[in-house]
Amino acid sequence: MAPPQGQMRPGRQLAVLGGIFVVLYLLVFFAGGASGGWKDRLEPRLGLDLVGGTRLTLEATNTLDGRAPTADNLEQARQIIESRVNAYGVAEAEVVTEGDRNIVVSLPGENRDLTEIGSAAELRFRKVLKIVDGSGALPAPAPAPSEDAEPAATPSPSGSTSPTPNAEASASPSGGQGGGAPTPDPSQSPSAAPSPSASPSSDAGEEPAPQTLEEQRKAVEEKVGAEAWAAASGLQAPADFSADPSLAEKLKPFAELTGREVAVLPTQMQFNVPTIGCLQLDDRPPASISAPDQQVVACEGGYAKNLLDQAKVLGTDVDSAAAVRDQTSQWVVSLDFTRDGQEKWTALTREAFNNEGQACDPSALGDEGRCRVAVVLDNAIISSPQIQGVLTGNSQITGNFSNAEASELAGYLNYGALPVTFEAQEQQNVTATLGASYLRAGLLAAGIGMLLVIIYSFFYYRLLGSVIFASLVLSALLLFGALVVLGRQIGFTLTLAGISGIIVSLGVAADSFVIYFERLKDEIREGRNPRSAVSRAWVRARRTIISANAITIMSAVVLYIVSVGAVKGFAFALGLATVLDLVVVFLFRHPMMTMLARSRAFLSPRVSGLGRVLPAKTEQPQSRNPRVKEA
Repeated sequence: MAPPQGQMRPGRQLAVLGGIFVVLYLLVFFAGGASGGWKDRLEPRLGLDLVGGTRLTLEATNTLDGRAPTADNLEQARQIIESRVNAYGVAEAEVVTEGDRNIVVSLPGENRDLTEIGSAAELRFRKVLKIVDGSGALPAPAPAPSEDAEPAATPSPSGSTSPTPNAEASASPSGGQGGGAPTPDPSQSPSAAPSPSASPSSDAGEEPAPQTLEEQRKAVEEKVGAEAWAAASGLQAPADFSADPSLAEKLKPFAELTGREVAVLPTQMQFNVPTIGCLQLDDRPPASISAPDQQVVACEGGYAKNLLDQAKVLGTDVDSAAAVRDQTSQWVVSLDFTRDGQEKWTALTREAFNNEGQACDPSALGDEGRCRVAVVLDNAIISSPQIQGVLTGNSQITGNFSNAEASELAGYLNYGALPVTFEAQEQQNVTATLGASYLRAGLLAAGIGMLLVIIYSFFYYRLLGSVIFASLVLSALLLFGALVVLGRQIGFTLTLAGISGIIVSLGVAADSFVIYFERLKDEIREGRNPRSAVSRAWVRARRTIISANAITIMSAVVLYIVSVGAVKGFAFALGLATVLDLVVVFLFRHPMMTMLARSRAFLSPRVSGLGRVLPAKTEQPQSRNPRVKEA
């Protein structure tokens, strides 16, 4: 029989709660980077104070303009690095300055790769002008002359070494506004801005590095020799060893240069000399190709050497970035440009789509004969999609990213480039600052608190204590699942401070029980039967419960906003546990009380715990008719 109109249907609320549990634990076991066995998937992320982690020391070398870093530069870099590794403030990362040149980064979890944390993360969008082989391999030695010997078939640098562009390039905003100018005269020397501290010697000697670009180039010229330098300087296009086999021997010394030494060479020399390969180019300091008004050379995929045009769309033109899934369920980075940035991006895509001035060499064109635009982060080309139309809206960076990689790139773009270049000095595992014994102590305290609440509830409320017990268990399961999922999605890390917040939330949950059940007693004292008292007590207690929990949540939000470090974790855990308690109140506690009110056991004063307020017997009402009274 259906309940009367206006009466709640407890089965619906319980079904909603069951659906929440199903979705939550499907995420726990099968989504968001879940891997390993069942046990591993049920482990929340624990903090440095409980399980230890990894520590990396970064040493500041110089600012992007070549000057010595100041205290303000170091503090700005510390704040950016902290934002990168702890975007939501709940990853429990420690980022501190040490001395006047070092920043120490500590993250929970041992053997973590932190080498990219100190990368400059300068984003540039550049049009691809030409592509050649970037393997840097020398041709095989010529065999002994014979009548049927043929020259070794070396891949022509201008041949088909161009990597296949991304199939979804039309949706990718890799735009760096190209200058549109054709390849400059090789006699010019548009060098990428080198790192002033770059030593031209391959050995990490103690001699100070030359302070000017010309001095650094002179040192490299002396290292490779006059003949090799003259041969490289005379190249008007990428060298073709098959046409001139003697060039291979002349240019061989360039294969011995380090990335720092290659960085000081003119751009055209870096591109035209085949013995300069992608291993060397990728090892250049990030600042060496950061100048937006110069053409640069960068590699894609470790084998394709790209000559890139000037960058007129920069990372600063990006208003915000986010890791999202595209229509094919692949992770991409969605970009929202600023107003000026959008105008630059539209102009770039128009220029690339029309190949204005025929600036793009055939080797750099995509499958459909359109120019490509490279998304360059520091030294690396992330992707180089073919521009298949003029893009006037927001776009995406594609690159076969995982969720973590897309989120990391989005974080770099959101928080900006570092004002200082760093070198990783030391990475080591660190032991827990408190240890497993404190974790056990915290969990024991939470268990004891929960047990005391349950014992008191059964002693004082009897049958109603079972509702309290079941509510606390469901709240704990919801909270545990949420901690696991949030640890994967936003990096929430549980520390002893977070456990303290969860313990405090037990008191908030107990308050909501007391409010409801005491309101129920008041309704029965006023003469209502238990069934009607349940619904009326809920209406009158609901407002108080919501107000009390709302105050706790607002306090947690304010504390989260104004605090740092472990206090943020405490506030986040307290707020999360309180929200989940509200979910259990509305979707379990009240529906269960409605169902119990319809049972006979609930009507028994001794079983329900309402024995002191339920009347022993129901008196018959007296008739107001005096004749009936006399009879």
